[in-house]
Amino acid sequence: MTKEKYIGFHNIHTYQTYRNETYIGGINSEGEDVTLVFTTIDLLEWLDIDHMKKEAIKYIKELNK
Repeated sequence: MTKEKYIGFHNIHTYQTYRNETYIGGINSEGEDVTLVFTTIDLLEWLDIDHMKKEAIKYIKELNK
């Protein structure tokens, strides 16, 4: 069985979509330059953009209190 590993993804600096591949690049919490590659259709099926926006807005409002 593979052990799960969670690493923070910070400082996103690259984004590209070409055909059915989406690339997101940045620096992880260990200081490494990492590029994640997703199939665009799968990414769109899994991400709940509306929910992400609502949560980000709540977070920003908390910062501004």
